[in-house]
Amino acid sequence: MPTIVSLPTVAGIGLRSPHVAQVSRDRPAIGWLEVHSENYFVDGGPALAALDAIRSDYPISLHGVGLSLGSADAIDTGHLARLKRLADRIAPAAISEHLCWGRIDGRHLNDLLPLPFTDEALALCCDRIDSVQSALQSTLLVENVSAYLRFTADAMTEWDFVAAVARRSGCKLLFDVNNIYVNAINHGFDPLAYLAAIPGDAVAEIHLAGFDATGPCLIDTHGARVAPPVWALYRAAIERFGPKPTLIEWDTDLPALEVLLDEARMAQTILEEADAVAA
Repeated sequence: MPTIVSLPTVAGIGLRSPHVAQVSRDRPAIGWLEVHSENYFVDGGPALAALDAIRSDYPISLHGVGLSLGSADAIDTGHLARLKRLADRIAPAAISEHLCWGRIDGRHLNDLLPLPFTDEALALCCDRIDSVQSALQSTLLVENVSAYLRFTADAMTEWDFVAAVARRSGCKLLFDVNNIYVNAINHGFDPLAYLAAIPGDAVAEIHLAGFDATGPCLIDTHGARVAPPVWALYRAAIERFGPKPTLIEWDTDLPALEVLLDEARMAQTILEEADAVAA
């Protein structure tokens, strides 16, 4: 399996539709862009044409939300074929998905639902990841998700499960630091224990995002600036794994593009500080 993960080790931002025209016109100084794969499962039209044009100046990462790697349903071959067609057209620097499920009996649910951390779920996920990687002929990046419940059947910790997925399947990890912090607060574990359990060579990308803290638990909303404790955990992750391509995710209550670029500059500063220490 070829390892097709060629993102530059700098900060990038998620490209969402309200910012496409500005990015197309101004070509801001940003290292790379991520788009949601399913938004481009079309044969043509202005959105795909804009992405075609933008990719001439920026590395593009395709980030999916619909493969449902942990579902008891078989992989949706139509969905996978559309992803392969898009990847062949865009030649992305990385392709990623979530370690979760969201499809059952042929019905898609509008959420990234958590998995039980069991040997059975581990075997199923690794089998599905292997099928996807074989179809794409590319290494898949798999992202840890935020979760608001745990299963009584859990036989291992989240971090041991995620690490085992990477070891067994040969996939790489899209390491979402905000999700780790949210889960640590909501479920009462030490996020540094999570970092310590993950093999550094498995981490190919990092996500940063904002959460909502107004309710009884933290909610991963991707609708705010990165919180100070998440920045602190990100610094710890960079110390643990070394500099990694880092993306600012923002999907709800989208601000001006300059706000995303400002967040990316903060991540870039941390990456450059780590490089300076290493030198």
